[in-house]
Amino acid sequence: MATRDRRAWTGQGRATIDPNHSPQVESDHYLTATTPSQQRAVEATIEDAQHDLLRRAHPPTVITDEDAAALARDYPQLIADLELDDTVIAELVGGERDVFTAACADQLSGLHGPKGKPCPARPWVCLLCPLAVFAPRHASNLLRLRVFFSRQWQQMPAAHFMAVFGPYSQRIGEVLDRFDPVLLAAAAASVGGCDEELPLRPEEATR
Repeated sequence: MATRDRRAWTGQGRATIDPNHSPQVESDHYLTATTPSQQRAVEATIEDAQHDLLRRAHPPTVITDEDAAALARDYPQLIADLELDDTVIAELVGGERDVFTAACADQLSGLHGPKGKPCPARPWVCLLCPLAVFAPRHASNLLRLRVFFSRQWQQMPAAHFMAVFGPYSQRIGEVLDRFDPVLLAAAAASVGGCDEELPLRPEEATR
C-alpha cells in the first residue's frame, strides 16, 4: 500500500459530508428545512458560512514597521471600518493588545464568542480574523504555529487536516511572506518545535 507524502499538502479545500454525494445532493439531503425553526437554523448556518468566506477573502493586515503612522498609512480602510481611534492604534502597534499570534483590535467584539467577553478563539483563528494586526514581533510565534501545522499534517488524515487547519495553514504563509527574510531567520532561531511553545488544549497536542 502506497504511503502519502506528508511533507506538504495539496488538493481541494472542500470536503463533502459524504464523498459519494454531489454538492447538490448533499445540500438537499442535509440542509433541506421542513419546519420554520429548521429554516431559521439553515439560514443562520448559511449566513455564518458567508461571513466566514468574506473573512477568508480579506487580506491579512501586516505592518513591517511597528509605528502608528505605518498602520494608518497602509490600512486606512481598516482604520475607517473598525473606527479605530489614536489610542487603539497606538496600543495595536505598541503591543498592549497582543494575543499569541497578532494584535487584536477588539477582543470584546463578540466575533468569535459572546460579545463583551474576551475572545475564546484558538491561536490559529487570528490568522483569518479581520481584527488581527500582524507585526514583526509576532514572527516567532507565527513560526511556532507553522511548525505546529506541520506536526498536525504528519499525524492527521488529509481530509481532517484540511477541514480543521487547511485555510489557516495557507494564510500563515501569506503573512510570513510579508516579513523580511532576515527577520524570519532570526526569529526561527528561537523556535524549538514542541507543543509547549503554544497555548494548546490537551486534545490539540501532537505526538
